[in-house]
Amino acid sequence: MSEKKYYPTIGLEVHAELKTNTKMFCRCKNDPDEEKPNSNVCPVCMGHPGTLPTINKEAVKHVLRMGVAVGGTIADFTEFDRKNYFYPDIPKGYQISQYKYPLISGGELSGVALTRIHLEEDTATSKHDEGDYSLVDFNRSSVPLMELVTEPVIHDAETAGKFAKELQLLLRYLGAGDANMEKGEMRVEANISISEDPKVFGTKVEVKNLNSFKAVEKAIAYETERHRLLLENGEKISQETRGWDENTGKTFSQRKKEDSHDYRYFPDPDLPKLKLREVEEFLPENIRATLPELPWQKRKRYESHFGIKKDDVDMLVSNAHLADFFEKAVNKKENAQTISNYLLSDVVSIQKGNNTNSFGSLIPKNLSEIAEMIGDNLLSSRGAKDLIAILYTNGGETKETAEKNGLIQKSDPEALKAVLAEIINLNPKVVEEYKAGKVASIQFLVGQGMKATKGSANPKMLQDILITLLS
Repeated sequence: MSEKKYYPTIGLEVHAELKTNTKMFCRCKNDPDEEKPNSNVCPVCMGHPGTLPTINKEAVKHVLRMGVAVGGTIADFTEFDRKNYFYPDIPKGYQISQYKYPLISGGELSGVALTRIHLEEDTATSKHDEGDYSLVDFNRSSVPLMELVTEPVIHDAETAGKFAKELQLLLRYLGAGDANMEKGEMRVEANISISEDPKVFGTKVEVKNLNSFKAVEKAIAYETERHRLLLENGEKISQETRGWDENTGKTFSQRKKEDSHDYRYFPDPDLPKLKLREVEEFLPENIRATLPELPWQKRKRYESHFGIKKDDVDMLVSNAHLADFFEKAVNKKENAQTISNYLLSDVVSIQKGNNTNSFGSLIPKNLSEIAEMIGDNLLSSRGAKDLIAILYTNGGETKETAEKNGLIQKSDPEALKAVLAEIINLNPKVVEEYKAGKVASIQFLVGQGMKATKGSANPKMLQDILITLLS
């Protein structure tokens, strides 16, 4: 086998549908969940002759907020262009997009340099699941679509997947889009090449419409290996567009890759040129003032202020509902990790069991009081888990519910001595093993003590009393 080393170079193009009330160039409702075909349509988004598009200001603002968030530069001047190509889901015979003057240039996200972020319209949806013909649903036609293009600076599949996850998170934090990949609201395309020289690009192949993070990583890994095998065998790599087959785990050829000149871009004569600095709310400083706390800012705050585990930080930052509940529950920094542990294990487990994101009747105050009770040795770990389950279902005052259900940890030495004396009598063999030097045997007796007290005993106190009794 050849010992040649090949260096992969990957650039991503990501399309994300934006959350606006209406479509990009008309007043039709922007509703990704509409199931009735061709109901949110009009002559403009159907591409009828003589119709005039108008620019959706809210969509422009979404892209500008995204650009400022990633440290990009807002254009002084921008315009929309016609990207000319024929396909049944493009009724006008062209797509309104941006070419020479994108809204945003530069920036960085998740350590990956960005080339540009621009705005265009989405296409209609072709459906091929009936008979030997295709149907076209124009509900999605002209929905605002953000396209983000990275520099070709990614060199492995894992980095590409991580970038896509962070972009999805940012879109959600900004309220710009839901970016559900399974619904096609965010689609990733990967441009992949390999070369023996890390400073030289090989022949580029584009893999289109990757609709999950796993698909992004698997397709890049597969395509990188396919390129390597071709070069090892002395074959040429064709510049082309390929699709990804989830069932086979392979890419397949779709068409010869077009270059930008094939689309015959030219400025759309029906849309005005935009001088963004003349619009006060589009000025970078005014856009920046509208931004919420961003994902990486929240990560840094959680790690430095609360001091919780990195895995917990990542899980909280990726779920706004959990993060909000966590912050309301933390009354003292020293309780943060305890609250995080029970929230991300027990509460999330109950939610999954009920197939919901709801917190039921559990409120943040319950969790902060449970952490306090654990710190005061009033609750065992087992008792805390049982109490959370009861409060989730029934609600109520934390301590009162714990007392009512016999979950308050028993710390009366005399009462525990009586329980443990009985356990010692019932387990002579284990006692004998312990006295013979098998120290671990005492944990069995502690477990029996916890069982006898229904989890309400202080396990440390049980162990101390047992050691005293057995000596």
